[in-house]
Amino acid sequence: MSAFFQQLWERHPSLVSCQSDIVAAFEMLETSFSAGGQLLIAGNGGSASDADHIAGELLKGFVRPRWVDLPSADSLDPALQKLQGGLPAIPLTGFPALRTAVANDTDPELEFAQLVWALGRPHDVMLGITCSGNARNVLLALQAARLKGLKTLLLTGANEGVCCAHANVCIQVPDTETFRIQELHLPIYHTLCLALEERFFTEESE
Repeated sequence: MSAFFQQLWERHPSLVSCQSDIVAAFEMLETSFSAGGQLLIAGNGGSASDADHIAGELLKGFVRPRWVDLPSADSLDPALQKLQGGLPAIPLTGFPALRTAVANDTDPELEFAQLVWALGRPHDVMLGITCSGNARNVLLALQAARLKGLKTLLLTGANEGVCCAHANVCIQVPDTETFRIQELHLPIYHTLCLALEERFFTEESE
C-alpha cells in the first residue's frame, strides 16, 4: 500500500476511523482504471467544486510528470510534446446544455442520473459527494449507476444519509458540520489521486 495513506493517517488522525473504506475506494478505482474504466463524479455546491478538483488531479500530472512518448513527425507542433498521461475522470457538474435540458424537459433531479445513464460503461465508477448524504440528485445518480452495472462510491459525513445504502463503498468522515466535512474530504481525495498517480504513472508502469 502506498506511503501516501500512512501520511494521511499521520496528518489527519481522525480519518483512521475511515481507513478501511478509503483503502477500499483506492482498490475500486485501481481496478476500474486498470480495466479501461472511467470515473464519473457528482456533487452540489462545494462538492461540485470538489468534483472538478478531483478530475483536475487525475486528468494530468499531479505531483509527478506524466510525459508521453509521441511518434516523431515534422508535421507535429512541438507543443504536443508537453502532453501528459491522464486517468479518465468526468465531473458531471459540467454539461450545462444537457443539465438545463433535463431540468426543462424531464426532471431537474435527474441531471446527474441522465449523464450517468448516457456515459456510464462497464468497469466505470460513479463517485457521489454529499455532506448530508441525502442530496437527491446524487442519490438518483447512484441508483442509475447501479442499474447500469457501475461500481459506486460515496464521500459523506458522519450522519449516514440515504445515499450510503446505494454505494459499494461509503466513506463517512467523522464530522457533521458541512464546512468541516468538506475540509476532511479534500485530504482523502488528494491521497487517492496521489496513490493512483503513483500506481499508473511510475517508470515501471508506463
